[in-house]
Amino acid sequence: MSLTRLPNKLLSSPCALVDAKDLASGKHDALIAEMKELMLKHKGIGLAGNQAGQGLSLFVIDETIAQEYEVPSVFANPEITDYSRDTEPVEEGCLSIPGFWTPIRRSKKIMFKGLDGTGKKIKFRARGLLARVLQHETDHLNGLTIKDRAE
Repeated sequence: MSLTRLPNKLLSSPCALVDAKDLASGKHDALIAEMKELMLKHKGIGLAGNQAGQGLSLFVIDETIAQEYEVPSVFANPEITDYSRDTEPVEEGCLSIPGFWTPIRRSKKIMFKGLDGTGKKIKFRARGLLARVLQHETDHLNGLTIKDRAE
């Protein structure tokens, strides 16, 4: 598995929803493991399905961040249902755009829902770095990159 980089069209296309039954059955376990490995190899803190060449609405985040915020490290079919009005610009980079860093204005708090890696429905409030990572990776699955968000 290799990293998908711009200008690959996969990065600008919305990803297909993942079936909860497929997650529950373990159908995507090998893919998830490979995505985590790829993310670590490239020193990332999140990696979306389309960044791994898969047009699936699935992403992984760094285990340390997941543990710190007590959330799963695998998410499918994410939806951000509420954004705080309180925003801040923070410089972000992206594994799919090597060497490109730019300030991205994002909400400090969000309401997030989706599926975990076992297909179970999840819903929680996120803040800080977790909120930023979830917004960044959800953008990827919707076909947006930080170049699209750059001010």
